[in-house]
Amino acid sequence: MELQDVFYNNAEYIETASGNKVSRQSVLCGSQNIVINGKTVIMTDCVIRGDLANVRIGRHCIVSRKAVIRPPFKKFSKGVAFFPIHIGDNVFIGEDSIVNAAQVGSFVHIGKNCVIGRRCVLKDCCAIADNTVLPPETVVPPFTVFSGSPGRFTSELPECTQDLMIDVTMSFYDHFKSIGGPKSKDRKSFSE
Repeated sequence: MELQDVFYNNAEYIETASGNKVSRQSVLCGSQNIVINGKTVIMTDCVIRGDLANVRIGRHCIVSRKAVIRPPFKKFSKGVAFFPIHIGDNVFIGEDSIVNAAQVGSFVHIGKNCVIGRRCVLKDCCAIADNTVLPPETVVPPFTVFSGSPGRFTSELPECTQDLMIDVTMSFYDHFKSIGGPKSKDRKSFSE
């Protein structure tokens, strides 16, 4: 099934030299601590909290509208410490999801309205169903689907999950197109 083109106004997004498309309406706190490796889409109203600890996001990731990426923390007797968060390549994070994990592997799909508890570890090639709440420090093994509240193992994923996630994230990026401003000279008109 071919994805439909999603159009955005060129004035509302910043495109970096490495091909990242970041909404001007998103909030990147502590941007000096945020590394986005390339060809990643950060949509409108996202919040990435690089002011708390380092945030590293891999290539070909999609961070949907109103998603929050926040480094995990741990309480100690003398206060709170924040730890870096690493998100792998070809990861899709759904709308309104909150990711507070220690690590999100590559080829991971996180659905809409999910809460990924602090210091969770999502291994490569796993999926979190819509409306799932993962308790803190949950480990999601490869090729599994977790769902529910609290999130629990519900099914397995096929061995081709990696190929599917590469296809989904790269296709989404390719179909996320500008409809205005100086970069739209090579765009075909809507009537064609």
